[in-house]
Amino acid sequence: MSALDLQFVRSQFPAFDEPTLENQAFFDNAGGSYACLPVIVHLNRYYHQSKIQPYHLHPVSQEAGKQMDESHQRLADYLNVSVDEVHLGPSTSQNTYVLAQAFANLLVLGDEIIVTNQDHEANIGVWRRLKQHGIVIKEWRVDSVTGELDPAALDDLMTEKTKLLAFTHCSNVVAHINPVAEICAKAKQANVWTVVDGVSFAAHGFPDVTELGADIYLFSLYKTYGTHLGVMVIRDAMAELLGNQAHYFNGDLRHKWFVPAGPDHAQVAASRGVIDYFDRLHDHHFEKTSSVQERATRVRQLLHDADLNLLPALLEYVSEHPKLTLVGPANANRRAATISVLPTDQTPQELAAKLVKQGIICGAGHFYAVRLLEALGVNPDTGVLRLSFVHYTSQEDINRLINALEKAL
Repeated sequence: MSALDLQFVRSQFPAFDEPTLENQAFFDNAGGSYACLPVIVHLNRYYHQSKIQPYHLHPVSQEAGKQMDESHQRLADYLNVSVDEVHLGPSTSQNTYVLAQAFANLLVLGDEIIVTNQDHEANIGVWRRLKQHGIVIKEWRVDSVTGELDPAALDDLMTEKTKLLAFTHCSNVVAHINPVAEICAKAKQANVWTVVDGVSFAAHGFPDVTELGADIYLFSLYKTYGTHLGVMVIRDAMAELLGNQAHYFNGDLRHKWFVPAGPDHAQVAASRGVIDYFDRLHDHHFEKTSSVQERATRVRQLLHDADLNLLPALLEYVSEHPKLTLVGPANANRRAATISVLPTDQTPQELAAKLVKQGIICGAGHFYAVRLLEALGVNPDTGVLRLSFVHYTSQEDINRLINALEKAL
């Protein structure tokens, strides 16, 4: 595998030339990444050249629709699913809400849904609310020390009445990467549908959704270098069961079924810019190939390796510091590059403020994982200090963060 050319990578992100961000090290990527250049170009061009109703008769209108269609197709190709299985809604939170309403019409009194207490609330709360429809909600609980989920615990939770399992690919606080393929296979064997929240994982490489085996897979484009949209992959068989959730007269238009508010035309059209960037990244580092799956696999590994090169040093520093407690696994091979810590003699907010003054962009709080923090005995009102990075982070950024922490502590 090729080593990541960081200079090339950063040339694809205008934020690194932005004066307001000069001399700042960005460690709040789990909240939202920088947008890549192709996305910004496409969005700007759409508003300048194509901002009329798409799919109508005028040539410009036809071109606008063509750009939107291309985004769906290229995202589908990289995720290894069919184009009709990709839905682009306003956000992952909104997408899960629509899904829950759809399942409310499918499930019957006494059916069971299993949720975790590890997830972001977007993939917990909407399912829990179905209790008012007579659905039984079961909780797959994390280990109260490690914050990790044990797949073996599902054996006692799943019954013949269990219809749905909702869990996260990777926690946005603990950052442990769950064995999604294993869990989905176990669920499928028990005739249980799966909804996987990939929001905290996808920025580190778009997954092969078919390989994972999930019935539904969700993530946020604004955390994967794109526009503020949520990507929702719903496999064909699952979509047929759930049915059209939009206007009845759009029943023959599958891509509208699960976006009842209608698409944000410009943002959808610009979404293909993420794949433009991934293709540029691939062609800069590897021999060109016409195989989309080969490109996707190589880019996924490239992003993973970039994280893994930087993660051990930061994990080691945090794990060994007497005034910090690491939340989640210390093994870099078992987690994403999202580091949550608890300071011992100051609040996460106080420590974050000291870091910000030193040019470290970071955040502190519960990050919508309130139930997880409660399970770990952490006060959600103060939460954790979260330091998250992606492939465009440099070794100099990591060194600067460690020096800033040392000073702040």
